[in-house]
Amino acid sequence: MKIVIVGCGRVGASCAELWDKGGHEVVILDVSTRAFERLPSSFGGTAVRGDGTDEDVLRRAGAEDADVFVALTEGDNRNVMSAQLAVEAFEIPSVIAKINDPVRSAAYSQLGIATICRTGLMVDALNGHLGLPPSGLAGMLAPTGTHPGGEHHAPRGDDGADGDADAPGPDTYPSAPPSFENAAPGAAKEA
Repeated sequence: MKIVIVGCGRVGASCAELWDKGGHEVVILDVSTRAFERLPSSFGGTAVRGDGTDEDVLRRAGAEDADVFVALTEGDNRNVMSAQLAVEAFEIPSVIAKINDPVRSAAYSQLGIATICRTGLMVDALNGHLGLPPSGLAGMLAPTGTHPGGEHHAPRGDDGADGDADAPGPDTYPSAPPSFENAAPGAAKEA
């Protein structure tokens, strides 16, 4: 199974490591090169420095043939934007966005994006530990509706006939990311 992860924070890096060890093809994106330091040296997937809300970056990272797409950045807006691209532009069969706000999490699931809400998960974990009843807040919501629109995106399998197939892509690193010893801390090329 090919899995694309946007966001190489603690959760994204942990998922990438686990799914890579499970034999899946894993591509993980982050805007920060330093984020890839969270990946173990044994990581056999691909780390891509680039913006997961940019359709061209996602296309050049190989999202068009992904089976699963997971948006795990710290920003609800970035997560829903990248998830919406995954659903509409790439028609990825299974798309999940981490949304911290329970109200927004429910709203986005009604628009066709599965969501995971750490607020609901954490409250229920705490309640369970304390012997209290579940909160009623959703932790994981399946998509229950569809988002109108999406006609403006290129169909899955765009052949690059629009002339941008040769445009420079994001920095892509097979296997573990390279050492950036010569780069100034925090310095990174734009994708």
